[in-house]
Amino acid sequence: MDLDVKRPESNEAAPASPAPTPTDDSLPRRYADFATLGEALDYAARGVRGLNFHTPRGELARAYPFSELREDALKQARRLIAGGTQPDDRIALIAETGPEFASLFFGVIYAGAWPVPLPLPTSFGGAQSYIDQLKVQLNSCDPTMLIYPPEIGAMCAEAARQAGTEGIDWSEFVTRDAPEAELPQADTDDIAYLQYSSGSTRFPHGVAITHHALLNNLAAHSHGMHVGDGDRCVSWLPWYHDMGLVGCLLSIVANQVSTDYLKTEDFARRPLAWLDLISRNQGTTLSYSPTFGYDICARRIGSQSHVADRFDLSRWRVAGNGADMIRPDVMQSFVDAFADAGFKASAFLPSYGLAEATLAVSIMPPGEGIVVELVEETQLSGSASRADRPQRFRAIVNCGKPARDMAIEIREEDGTPLPEKAIGKVWCKGPSVMVGYFRDPESTDACLVDGWLDTGDMGYMSDGYIYVVGRAKDMIIINGKNHWPQDIEWAVEQLPGFKQGDIAAFAITTPGGEETPAVLVQCRTSDEKERLRLREEIRERVRSVTGMNCVIELVPPRTLPRTSSGKLSRAKARNLYLNGEIKPYALAA
Repeated sequence: MDLDVKRPESNEAAPASPAPTPTDDSLPRRYADFATLGEALDYAARGVRGLNFHTPRGELARAYPFSELREDALKQARRLIAGGTQPDDRIALIAETGPEFASLFFGVIYAGAWPVPLPLPTSFGGAQSYIDQLKVQLNSCDPTMLIYPPEIGAMCAEAARQAGTEGIDWSEFVTRDAPEAELPQADTDDIAYLQYSSGSTRFPHGVAITHHALLNNLAAHSHGMHVGDGDRCVSWLPWYHDMGLVGCLLSIVANQVSTDYLKTEDFARRPLAWLDLISRNQGTTLSYSPTFGYDICARRIGSQSHVADRFDLSRWRVAGNGADMIRPDVMQSFVDAFADAGFKASAFLPSYGLAEATLAVSIMPPGEGIVVELVEETQLSGSASRADRPQRFRAIVNCGKPARDMAIEIREEDGTPLPEKAIGKVWCKGPSVMVGYFRDPESTDACLVDGWLDTGDMGYMSDGYIYVVGRAKDMIIINGKNHWPQDIEWAVEQLPGFKQGDIAAFAITTPGGEETPAVLVQCRTSDEKERLRLREEIRERVRSVTGMNCVIELVPPRTLPRTSSGKLSRAKARNLYLNGEIKPYALAA
């Protein structure tokens, strides 16, 4: 078929490719020492750095200097004010990586309202599931409008209709008049935005973060990573998650760092495009990922021998790692796969954080890499060791020292502080801790006590460093003994054909009233005999590692639910399984 496309004549010059925003700038760098986020963008716009958006193959599609972002954001603010937006209104925004969301987010800030980033659809669940999720979050934050990209307009419009919220396609919104208007003056203690933390979307928690809390954390972030002249960032992290939004957008503006972006879905389709982009942009020194991002790249490259020809990762000095449990085996696999491309193991920078603390709670000092301590499993489970069983150890990754201005304590269940090396609940306190959950004083009071935040995580301190061992709420307690679901899942991952994210372990109650572990495993084979063999192999593997007999259920691929940040949601998997919404394969006994 001949397409009716006008092609340039042979003597016509091809259109010039856009030039990325520079890495270096004559504007003196300031490290998030601003009163408000709007003030931070005002300053960044005086320089030449900015955001750069790339195609699925890593080609520069648009350079977006901070000066242009500010100009567009001020227009968006005037449009909002002309439409009746008042200070402290919530404006929900679908957080697609691109200039539209960036300008809208800062436009809402300039208008004195609170932006509320909401997720894009995931690859599972379908349209109705996404509509239901959006509706619940809209009901939670009670916005005056939802602004969304046209590509998913039908789903977003329906969610807005069901929630009684005005839904607006952003391609239509930007055509509205933007008459001159006086912008409200924000105070440093005003709420800047609402962030929905990872976890259940049925009972969402909108985390309220002030300008002061945000900028304090962003200053600590840049301080902890030693951000300086010559630093440039690459990111594929979603902007509806705290690590993507705060760490790789708001921090970029407040610390004036030019950054190159791939959309999250483009990374999911072609993970190595992330490393291609780092290699191509010679100034790239900073990039973050959860463990699974490093894992999928190491798996994808396999044993290919052309790594050094394709990639140059020698200038990557901060390979940040956070947002899920950091697995030293995965990190080693990544080093093994990309050492020939110049990647250094010392570049790994583990960190620990959560949306309720804005982002960072602890950061590993740059250059120290992955450091582990071996902890005997009875210490992790809180049970006495048995002479008839050999000792087993788990490698726990050092997640760094408390971020600047942050204090960390390890406490007993009753709040009693614990000494060095004792495992307990992780509490933190500092200027960047949230005000609370939006319109949810009960949940706020349950985790905020005298300015201290109960993170819901378990860990211990060692020589001033924090070691996180797991989530308290995910603990499986059988016969008085604690079991971490990560250990059960890891045991299954060691079998051929399975990988991280294929397995969800949690506790269920049997008809006899006893608690027992259940393990859901995504299975790709359709052969009945092979499924029976796999189930027995999994059962024996889990028994050999934990000593427990578990309920093993094989489920279809892409069944296990994930949070907005891509992490496995065990709590949601358990609920869906018990409600019959996850249907295992029927297998003969």
